[in-house]
Amino acid sequence: MARIAGVDLPRGKRIEIALTYIHGIGRSSSRRILEKAGLDFNARSDDLKDQEVARIREIIDQEYKVEGDLRREVSMNIKRLMDIGSYRGLRHRKGLPVRGQRSHTNARTRKGPRRAIIKKKR
Repeated sequence: MARIAGVDLPRGKRIEIALTYIHGIGRSSSRRILEKAGLDFNARSDDLKDQEVARIREIIDQEYKVEGDLRREVSMNIKRLMDIGSYRGLRHRKGLPVRGQRSHTNARTRKGPRRAIIKKKR
């Protein structure tokens, strides 16, 4: 089992797909990495030799920000927006949609489950 950037790649999957299990690497990044390493996209993750895994690891370390570093950078960007009090920062702080979606209805993913409003009898 190959371990790259602190992530165990799944066994038996095509290496192109297996690399996407690393946070910060998608399909296109995965293909670019494999082209630079000179590997076949269809090779299975268990069939990789140690030197091939080392080549992939080296390319990722040099050219990509992945896993912990990427998560830290994203959270710092959000914290910066909140600290300067920008509109996007306020939306993050309130837990509402940030990118202009409507929130009168919908937005349940960000807002959480509906709270029942109790009406009093007259």
